[in-house]
Amino acid sequence: MRSRVRSSLLWGVVGVLAFLVLYQGYLLAGGAGVPVPAVVGIAVAVGIGATALSYLGEGWLARRNKRV
Repeated sequence: MRSRVRSSLLWGVVGVLAFLVLYQGYLLAGGAGVPVPAVVGIAVAVGIGATALSYLGEGWLARRNKRV
């Protein structure tokens, strides 16, 4: 696996875990519960978004630094 892909996947995992920690903090602060399927769906969306943005962002930065 290429290092850029592995890095992007790990950023996706970090995004999912960060969302779940924030949700848990919301619950501990007395927030209303959200159905589990909704939380899982949002966590998956955050993971996909973080993975895609980190992959595209790394490529953009690499091209930008070559021009300088």
